[in-house]
Amino acid sequence: MSFLQHYQRRVLFVLNFSLNFPILSKKSSLFSRMKIETVEKGIPNTPDFRLFFRSENGLISPFHDIPLYSNVKDKIFNMVVEIPRWTNAKMEINLNEPLNPIKQDIKKGNLRYVANVFPHHGYIWNYGALPQTWENPDETDAHTGQKGDGDPIDVLEIGERIAKRGEIIQVKALGVIGLIDEGQTDWKIIAINVNDPNAAKLNDVADIETHFPGYLKATNEWFKIYKIPDGKPENVFALNGEAKNREFAHKVIEETNQQVVETDQGRSQC
Repeated sequence: MSFLQHYQRRVLFVLNFSLNFPILSKKSSLFSRMKIETVEKGIPNTPDFRLFFRSENGLISPFHDIPLYSNVKDKIFNMVVEIPRWTNAKMEINLNEPLNPIKQDIKKGNLRYVANVFPHHGYIWNYGALPQTWENPDETDAHTGQKGDGDPIDVLEIGERIAKRGEIIQVKALGVIGLIDEGQTDWKIIAINVNDPNAAKLNDVADIETHFPGYLKATNEWFKIYKIPDGKPENVFALNGEAKNREFAHKVIEETNQQVVETDQGRSQC
């Protein structure tokens, strides 16, 4: 499904759904005053499970209605947590459903779980996405030479606290790794919660190795091998697997955000 078709489906859904629930208009200025809560529908670990987002004004989309930036000047971003650290269920914001709830990914009719690949247990970071970013599957990424995977950009939050699924946390980007996942560009922003006790001493990718020695190596190893138990080959990396610095990470975030902006502008002119 194209990004434009996804938007059109969302508009049609809003027109019908608003008879029962008010839908929040997308205005970033409102977000700082919002109280966001999650609403579960269905039973976890089943295909029907959905995690919706709701403000005091009604249901919202975590992709469209939560702004990318929490603080533009300081480059603090809003991260939507999809997968808490040490868990195994592959959860993601679903761009193909109205209001983009978090659901468990399904492949070949089966719910997806990542295996525990020694010495790792589940996901080794709080894993999530940056709203209003998109890796375009129809355009070749200038840095990787591969097209995007059609998803929001992923975030690996390395702070001490285990976050909750659906939590919106404010993070600063420290670096970025370019994964080529089954032939598609899949950027991984390495970030830390600004409220983490270690946040003040982590400001760029080099600080990770200084204060968390081995974490970057473990991250590369995890992404390289995590699909092997599913019978797939090792993943490969762009940029020789190098974790690029904060400035490069900001550039990647801005580029993927621009993909959303340009598509939205094109839609409004139709």
